[in-house]
Amino acid sequence: MGKQKDKTTKEKPLDKMTAKELRELAMTLEGIVGVHAMNKNELIAAIREAKGIVDDKSKKSSVDVRGIKVKIRELKERREKAKEEGNRKLADAFRRRIGNLKKRSRRAA
Repeated sequence: MGKQKDKTTKEKPLDKMTAKELRELAMTLEGIVGVHAMNKNELIAAIREAKGIVDDKSKKSSVDVRGIKVKIRELKERREKAKEEGNRKLADAFRRRIGNLKKRSRRAA
């Protein structure tokens, strides 16, 4: 039964594999770190890079959720500074920008 599973794993394209199968495959390859923290798209990209597969038609998402969350954290810090300085207008502007970024990250997920 184990041989059959290995055979299907090798024949199956990366896009059709589940995230669990991709993690198992990524753990067998060298040079891939942080497998369990990656989502399916990141796993596929890391496996392709490790195997040297070039994908010309890859759809690069214009929205990067992690990048958006980093921006949100920065804006929260700037908002707190504005509150401490007593600048309510600037704090409100940051609050609105944070809200908009949160909406974008929810849509992208």
